[in-house]
Amino acid sequence: MGRLFKLTALIWMLAAGAWAQGFSGLARIDADTSRVTDAWQGAEVSLGLSQGVPFRLFTLDGPPRLVLDFQEVDWTGLTPEALLQGELITAAQFGTYVPGWSRLVLELAAPMKVAQAAMKVDQVTASARLMVSLEPATAGEFAATAGAPKDPRWDLPAPEVVQGRGERDENAPLLVMLDPGHGGIDPGAERDHHSGHVVEKHLMLQFARELGEVLIRSGQFTVQMTRDDDYFVSLERRIALAHQAGADVFISLHADTISEGRAHGSTVYTLSKEASDVASEKLAERHLRGDLLSGTDLSEADDRVTSVMLDLARQETQPRTNALAAAIIDGLRAQGQPINNRPLRSAGFSVLKSADIPSVLVEIGFLSSKRDLENLVDPEWRAKAARGILNGLIAWRIEDDARRALVRQ
Repeated sequence: MGRLFKLTALIWMLAAGAWAQGFSGLARIDADTSRVTDAWQGAEVSLGLSQGVPFRLFTLDGPPRLVLDFQEVDWTGLTPEALLQGELITAAQFGTYVPGWSRLVLELAAPMKVAQAAMKVDQVTASARLMVSLEPATAGEFAATAGAPKDPRWDLPAPEVVQGRGERDENAPLLVMLDPGHGGIDPGAERDHHSGHVVEKHLMLQFARELGEVLIRSGQFTVQMTRDDDYFVSLERRIALAHQAGADVFISLHADTISEGRAHGSTVYTLSKEASDVASEKLAERHLRGDLLSGTDLSEADDRVTSVMLDLARQETQPRTNALAAAIIDGLRAQGQPINNRPLRSAGFSVLKSADIPSVLVEIGFLSSKRDLENLVDPEWRAKAARGILNGLIAWRIEDDARRALVRQ
C-alpha cells in the first residue's frame, strides 16, 4: 500500500497548481481529444479538460479497475464507445460520484499498474491534459497496491455505530427512508421516448420526491431520502443512512430494464439468499455490478457477518417485511395500477440487507416495457402509484401495530 499512497500524494502535488490558480466553474471534458488506447503491452489514458483540476487515482481489484477522481467535471459529449480505442481496457463509466466530485472508472482486461501520471496545464489557455500510463503487473503485484485510500477531502464520513432502538410511540409518525435507485456515475436503465431520453436515476429521484410529499401530507409518516440530488450512493451506504436516521421502513425505488422474461407491471422484491427466479437473480447481480462499475471497494465485505444479518432478518424482521411487501402490492392494485403476474419476488439485493428494518425494493415498472415506460413518464400515473404505496403503508402499519400488541401480551 506504500506505493499507492506515495503516488496519491504525488498526484495532489501535481494538481496543486490548479488550486493555486483559483480555477472557477466546472471543468469540461474535451471529448474529441480524450482517448484510452493500448500502448506497447499496457495502456495509456489521455483526457483533455477545459481547465486543470485536483485529482487522484487508485486501483481496485475483483475485477481489476483504475479509478480516477476529479474536482467536478462536466462529461457532456463523451461516450464510452468513443473513449475506448483499445482492447486492454474493456469498459468505462463516468459521472458525479459525490457532490462536487466526479469519477471515471476503467475496467482492465488484466492487472496493470500505474507507471506514470501527470496533469499538464497550458499557462496561456488554462486548458489541461491528464496523461496516465499503465504497464502490465502480476495478479500479486496488483492486489498488493489495490484499495481506496481514505481521505476526508474526498470520502463520505464513515457510518457511525447505531445503538439499539427502544419501543417507539405508536402514535408517532413512522420514519420512511426512501431510496431513489442509482445516481451520479450510475445512471441505471435508459430508454428513448418521444418526450425525451428517460434515465432511471432521474425518474426515481422525481418519483421519490412525489411519494415523499404524499407520505408527509398524510400525517402518518416522516420521510428521509438516501440522496436528494444526482450523486452516487453505494449500496452499503444506503443501508447505513437508514440506520443512522433510525428509519422504521426502507423502500428502494427502481424502474430497471430486464431481458429475462417479459417483465412488466409493478413488482416488489424482498431479501433472500436464493432468488425466487432467474430474472430476479440477474436483476440483483446487475445492481451489485453497478456498485462495482462505480468504483466501490468491496474487498472488505465480510461474508460471515452478512450471513448473520440474513439469519437475524429471517427470525424477526423478515415476516414484517413480507407483510409490508404484500400490503404495498395490494395498495397499488387497489389504485388500478398494472401489477406483474408474479408481483412478490425475492433475491439477494445488497440494499435490502438490513437486519432490523423492514426493507423492500419496489420496481414501479420496467423501462424495458413499452407500456410501463408510457406510464412512468405520466405524472398522473405516478401520483396514483404514490397513493397506492401510501395506502399500503397505512394498512401495513395498522396490521404491524396489532401484531406487536399481541406479542407484548
